Amino acid sequence: MSAEVDIVTVEIVEGEAPSNDANRHGIWRLALRSPATVLGGSMLLAVLLVALAAPLAFTTDPIALNMAARLRPISADAWFGTDMFGRDMYSRVIYGCRTSLLVGISVTALAVSIGLLVGLVAGYLRALDAVVMRVMDGLMAIPGILLAIAMVALSGASFTTVIFAITVPEIPRIVRLVRSVVLTVREEPYVESAIAAGTRLPGILWRHVLPNTIAPLIVMASYLCSSAILVESLLSFLGAGLPTEIPSWGNMIAEGRTYFQIYPRMVFLPGLFLALTVLGINILGDGMRDVLDPRLSRAMQPQG
Repeated sequence: MSAEVDIVTVEIVEGEAPSNDANRHGIWRLALRSPATVLGGSMLLAVLLVALAAPLAFTTDPIALNMAARLRPISADAWFGTDMFGRDMYSRVIYGCRTSLLVGISVTALAVSIGLLVGLVAGYLRALDAVVMRVMDGLMAIPGILLAIAMVALSGASFTTVIFAITVPEIPRIVRLVRSVVLTVREEPYVESAIAAGTRLPGILWRHVLPNTIAPLIVMASYLCSSAILVESLLSFLGAGLPTEIPSWGNMIAEGRTYFQIYPRMVFLPGLFLALTVLGINILGDGMRDVLDPRLSRAMQPQG
């Protein structure tokens, strides 16, 4: 958390950049020079392309049952073999990319949107700060995985329920991050000047406060996305996540654990794709943190 706050502090001291286009080009050049950003972005792009091209990647229906072909080994007809119901493991693993990325992106978008709005209000309006943060502290006191399991158990397993159950425990993290940024920004001279000039609250938040939250939010969003993918897989593994008919890496690992000693591929292959996806997102997040932190980005710039 301290790294994100430091990013904002340096940006505030330096003031507003004279050219947004120049800033964007500079960040893009630094990102291309960062090995972590290039590696993580390449891994994530590969998974994204696989997810988008799933129907064209020599796949079959991932939920089609064929009991006559159950537990077939790896072959030219079944690249990853088949499971206990005769479903093609290759197709299920490839379509699992869609499921995991959709969960990760949906949870990240919802948590960041809600957390950003609540954090801006809590950080700028002192009257609401104490109330909002006590509610956030209460949510953070409950282990996220237990809260998610309880919500799924009460509402029933569905795609919408799982996304909502993963999103709720993540919102306090975004709120606390945004609030810490706002508490720093609202004391700056240019914000006080805007208030003295009669600028309304929405204008102050939009023009002066919100831009300072973008950099730390980008870094936080990358870790949030990988965390959501892992939590969804864990919930599905425990039987409290997505319905079993949905091709999910967590569902595949849970179904394959019974046959792990005889057919380790049923656990290893979906687990490998899950690990590579989460690793790529985390590496990309580390790279973006280095690029967006002015102190680290200066060290990445060529000398002389």
